[in-house]
Amino acid sequence: MNFLYYLSDGIIPFVFIIIAGYGLLNKINIFDVFIEGAADGFKTVYKILPTLIGLMVMVGILRVSGSLDYLASLMKPVSRVTGFPSELLPLVAVKMFSSSAAVGLLIDIYKQMGPDSYLGTLASVIMSCSETIFYTMSIYFVTVKVTKTRYTLIGALFATAAGIAAAMAVV
Repeated sequence: MNFLYYLSDGIIPFVFIIIAGYGLLNKINIFDVFIEGAADGFKTVYKILPTLIGLMVMVGILRVSGSLDYLASLMKPVSRVTGFPSELLPLVAVKMFSSSAAVGLLIDIYKQMGPDSYLGTLASVIMSCSETIFYTMSIYFVTVKVTKTRYTLIGALFATAAGIAAAMAVV
């Protein structure tokens, strides 16, 4: 087991040494290439920043306004039929937009129900088997200028539903 700790501690410096060695062997100016890549990274951040800010503001408004709790109360009949706890509906809805906001809701669930409770355990598993669909789609599609997403949203929503169903089966 200690071998894995040493390996994990050394793998990142090893990768840097390999990359630098490859660049030196091929007579590539490593620093200039690094600066060019960093500049491209800043350009990407500049392009996606409005989308990130919009998503964060929207999730904050939904959370503070009580709209998520209202959604949960509206969906109670559906959740009774499916067996899904309505207390976790806000978590599932927010997770599709923002993982950090969902973590805030997860902590609230831990405080109210406890981390070892059924809802706490189910919420933890759901968090690990679902994706920030709208965040990921907006960031990646805006960055590479994709305008036709075809079946991406439907597939992502189906995968999230399958992950939630699997979480319910496992927990």
